[in-house]
Amino acid sequence: MHDDRQLVEARLERVLRERIRPAVYPLTAPLDVEIWSAPGEPVPVAEGLAAATRPIAEGTQWGRPWGTSWFKVTGTVPAEWAGATVEAVLDLGFTPRTPGFQCEGLVYRPDGSPIKGLHPRNSHVRLGFPVVGGEEVHWRIEAASNPDLDTNGVPFQPTPLGDRTTAGDAPQYTLGPMRLAVFDETVWNLAMDLEVLGELMAELPVDGARRWEILRAVGRALDAVDLQDVNSTAQAARDELAGVLAAPAVPTAHRISAVGHAHIDSAWLWPLRETVRKVARTASNMTALLEAEPEFVFAMSQAQQFAWIKDHRPEVWARVKKAVAAGRFIPVGGMWVESDTNMPGSEAMARQFVHGKRFFLEEFGIESEEAWLPDTFGFAAGLPQIIKAAGARRLLTQKISWSRTNRFPHHTFLWEGIDGSRIFTHFPPVDSYNCEMKGRQIAHAASNFKEKGVATRSLAPTGYGDGGGGTTREMVAKAARLRNLEGSATVQWEAPATFFDKAEAEYANPPVWVGELYLELHRATLTSQAQTKRGNRRSESLLREAELWAATASVRAGVPYPYAELDRIWKTVLLHQFHDILPGSSIAWVHREARETYARMGEELEGIIAGAQRALAGEGSVELLFNGAPHTRGGVSAGGAAPEAGPGGAVTPVPHEGGGLVLDNGLLRVEIDNRGLVVSAYDLTAGREAVAPGQAANLLQLHPDFPNQWDAWDVDAFYRNTGRDLVEVESLGVEGTSVRIERVFGESRVVQLLSVPNGVKRLDIDTEVDWHEREQFLKLSFPLDVKADRYASETQFGHAYRPTHQNTSWEWAKFEACNHRFVHVDEPGWGVAVVNDATYGHDVTRSVRVADAGTTTTVRASLLRAPRYPDPETDQGVHRFRHALVPGATIADAVREGYRANLPEHRLTGAVAAVAPLVTVDEDAVVVSAVKLADDRGGDLVVRLYEANGGRAHATVSVADGFVVDRAVLTDLLERPLVDAEALSAEDGTVSLDLRPFQLVTLRIPRA
Repeated sequence: MHDDRQLVEARLERVLRERIRPAVYPLTAPLDVEIWSAPGEPVPVAEGLAAATRPIAEGTQWGRPWGTSWFKVTGTVPAEWAGATVEAVLDLGFTPRTPGFQCEGLVYRPDGSPIKGLHPRNSHVRLGFPVVGGEEVHWRIEAASNPDLDTNGVPFQPTPLGDRTTAGDAPQYTLGPMRLAVFDETVWNLAMDLEVLGELMAELPVDGARRWEILRAVGRALDAVDLQDVNSTAQAARDELAGVLAAPAVPTAHRISAVGHAHIDSAWLWPLRETVRKVARTASNMTALLEAEPEFVFAMSQAQQFAWIKDHRPEVWARVKKAVAAGRFIPVGGMWVESDTNMPGSEAMARQFVHGKRFFLEEFGIESEEAWLPDTFGFAAGLPQIIKAAGARRLLTQKISWSRTNRFPHHTFLWEGIDGSRIFTHFPPVDSYNCEMKGRQIAHAASNFKEKGVATRSLAPTGYGDGGGGTTREMVAKAARLRNLEGSATVQWEAPATFFDKAEAEYANPPVWVGELYLELHRATLTSQAQTKRGNRRSESLLREAELWAATASVRAGVPYPYAELDRIWKTVLLHQFHDILPGSSIAWVHREARETYARMGEELEGIIAGAQRALAGEGSVELLFNGAPHTRGGVSAGGAAPEAGPGGAVTPVPHEGGGLVLDNGLLRVEIDNRGLVVSAYDLTAGREAVAPGQAANLLQLHPDFPNQWDAWDVDAFYRNTGRDLVEVESLGVEGTSVRIERVFGESRVVQLLSVPNGVKRLDIDTEVDWHEREQFLKLSFPLDVKADRYASETQFGHAYRPTHQNTSWEWAKFEACNHRFVHVDEPGWGVAVVNDATYGHDVTRSVRVADAGTTTTVRASLLRAPRYPDPETDQGVHRFRHALVPGATIADAVREGYRANLPEHRLTGAVAAVAPLVTVDEDAVVVSAVKLADDRGGDLVVRLYEANGGRAHATVSVADGFVVDRAVLTDLLERPLVDAEALSAEDGTVSLDLRPFQLVTLRIPRA
């Protein structure tokens, strides 16, 4: 037989495009359209429904950037359509670009009840009744003219459209056809048959019989279609395909659990307020689809997005609650938002689960066992313990498939965190959280699946995401045809928990991956938008203190505990940890609002702290130091207040012979040369130099920063090929007890203050940068005379180690990584810590010196970038950073100094001699991360602590009078007693604990 395969395939593509798909709507009638554009921000639904409108014709431009227009759509069903299925097809001016990145709409009835959302792949609204002709159609559409930031077809170009303050007023869209139409279900089903078979055929081997069997059936179906009368011949064409569609899959076919999904970024190329509406539009679509498709199930994560629906769209919320109760609309993930997991601090990461899971429990009575993070940019090594402590035990993500250097070796595995906790983890081999049920996607999932031979199942999140939209009826139709189809993986709609139950049951011994799940991409998100990151870190620190001092004031002084205020602020902080806000990859509008929000929260939290401390101190003249850090400082116990003991202050700089200045406190001697660089940091007690010979620390380095794509997200390895050291000094002198250094480079200016406090081996470095560079990367370098094959960086509830060498491609790929408050390098018996108060990105490299064959380990903190997309003004302006170099530091020192840098003491005059801590711990290795009153408002004390040094620890926890220590219980993060926990050893007002390395413990202690 002659090979006519390409001829038939090309014929199929053209006939589908030009004849069959257009015939889905054989008859149309125009609708009358009128418009009203809101003058400012979106208005309440009632106001939009009541607004006076004016006529608008097809082809008319509408919609300023980020504007809202309300369309009134009216019409009459023609009498001759009696008995037909009728839909409205409503084109707001859609472009071929995927849903979620352009104009969108939500259709309402005149009474304000929502019908469904509109986007370019889902623009129909079915009349919900059998027509007899003459029916009146009357709808309103709330339409958002969100600008497409890639309208020129070239991605990652700077644009002023990312903020309403710079976007201008030019109309963004041109109104398309607005029609009533007869829907021919037979033709639509023929299109679905041919799409599924054509896509499957393209994935099958050319020399396989199944491909040719489908090809011949498709050829016969196309012969059966009268191209001049598709509608009357569509069924005959479907009959020709019935046989190949009925052929069952082989028993060994890969099994895909499809779950309807719409991963909606809580902010990204749109502001937070627009996400509120995106979620309502998508939820309206999905509840409508659930009613129409009995096998379909839909899963939605992010409790914040459910809360938005509840607060802003009560009619949609009612439909969601009904579908959740029916088990069809599934809350999943148990987090407040799909946050970044690298940068949030220990307590913040815990509270993502606390607030997310509690919302689902209170609103739906549902507790998800699955953490759901399909799009997060890598996963910190401390996360498995947090997931487990929140009462969950599984994780889903697919983002690691984006890694550019190494292919991750598993799709289903156990992920082990720093404390030994293991989480059953699945990466969908479809490599997308926006699966559309296309043949190439299904075939890729089956061929890509790494667990062949030992497991058979994977999950496919199905639906348009990022900007929302969700699953379409076309995706559901394709899944139905793929349920049991020869040549394909099988597809079945299943809830995430059902998939995980089956996957665990069939795979009893999965492989184990230990340590962080590092994404070999988007590394610059650890640095972009420095003020957003500073706002996050400061808010986390202030929340810790607000809870601590408010709880202390409640117990000691009877001050009402600010439950509602703290709950609201925590949720706001958690929202801003979303994986496109905290990472700095959103539009200018998002980060402008984030800066404003952090400032407001900071003022409110400082007010709570000040009020509590004043209540504790009273009015008087006794100088008190309030210590909110988890270690004794200035002679004041952790969590308490007392007059400061110890030397305090800092040494005065003195001139150095030969130029420069010296800071010497008897423990540490720091030499600063005429360039303002640290050429020596000598540990006088150990007789050891920290700075590598011939090199200088506190060295600012500037690199070009123009990644191949994903400007705000990526820094590519070639940035290190070129750069310059900023050694020119504008001025060098003494300011109080600090050495002041000023530098000018490009359009920017840096002022640094270097000081050495009394009584401690620490060099403090305060840096202020007035930054006006573009596409540049600023680093702060510390070349250390330490031979270290690995280094520690703080993560949630502990620290993780990374190699300093690049033996393998896995090690090379980690050329930019995340730390929280410290990086620590050491040799046996001596180490150095670099601590910070607001930076996350860093790199650590090693080299061997020619002169003495010694090893230099260089730690560099990433300070600033200047990408131009999606925010063309990223990081422009004034920034402040605090770092410290701590020679001779152990891990314990690094932990303590990291907390010190982030929790500055408060000084207050009062009437009391001291304020005793509510909680004390007799072992420095055991760090208290939270002291608070229980969320249920019952008055119990909640204490969370962890082993911070990476070893075993025995600790005695002492609690203030007024609490019943012998009834203290171990709880999960939601403050619920652990069912299988061992009884605590409690006596004389203390609790004894034995902790494993990095073990996290939450204690709940009742009031007397």
